[in-house]
Amino acid sequence: MVLVLSLCSFWAAALIGAWLHEKTRAPEAGNRDDFKFVLGATLTLLGLIIGFTFSMAVNRYEQRKNYEEEEANAIGTEYVRADLLPPVDAMKARALLKSYLDQRILSYKSRDKKQLRQIDSETRRLQAEMWSAVAAPASAQPSPVAALAVSGMNDVLNAQGYTQAAWWNRIPIAAWTLLIVISIFCNLLVGYSAHGRNWILLLILPIALSISLFLTADIDSPRAGVIRVQPQNLQSLAESLHSR
Repeated sequence: MVLVLSLCSFWAAALIGAWLHEKTRAPEAGNRDDFKFVLGATLTLLGLIIGFTFSMAVNRYEQRKNYEEEEANAIGTEYVRADLLPPVDAMKARALLKSYLDQRILSYKSRDKKQLRQIDSETRRLQAEMWSAVAAPASAQPSPVAALAVSGMNDVLNAQGYTQAAWWNRIPIAAWTLLIVISIFCNLLVGYSAHGRNWILLLILPIALSISLFLTADIDSPRAGVIRVQPQNLQSLAESLHSR
């Protein structure tokens, strides 16, 4: 949708610019130099904003990947630390961690809103049970060893919170608005400078800009689009734990 709408909008702006040039008289030599200066400055500003916005999207994508890795490490560490609990509590904690891990993988893969609500509800329930599974024996027999298991479970819960916060951290609407407005102005100016002599030129900038916006929006979207964070570390951990 971003690709198609932006391409149509930018191309329409270029065509309007060419139409305005045909309806107005040719600018004088001094005005042409001023126009070229304005066009160059506007295109430079557009390039800077696109680079800045794309950098924001890539940084957020890398952040989501890092938190997926940290989440897998936290779950794997707590699975090992469950040995520090009494045998019955350790068995319960491991079973809960396996179920929790499966829910986290589903959360990364699912796109259905109804299923995501069910996954979130099940995740909260498992988090409460996992905390009780380690907090109860640690409270009954406090010790530095039991505290390690509690600390590890705390890391598991915090890791999920950090992941969720990273998924909510998107490019601001104001940045998108500024990028679109300047893109339209640039296409309008390019169309005015080309004034219909070269229709291919009127298509090059709209195509380049629409692809740039599409790629930026795709990377910035955690669930929709083509480029998404894959739970590779969580899946690898799940295969390891379920094979035991």
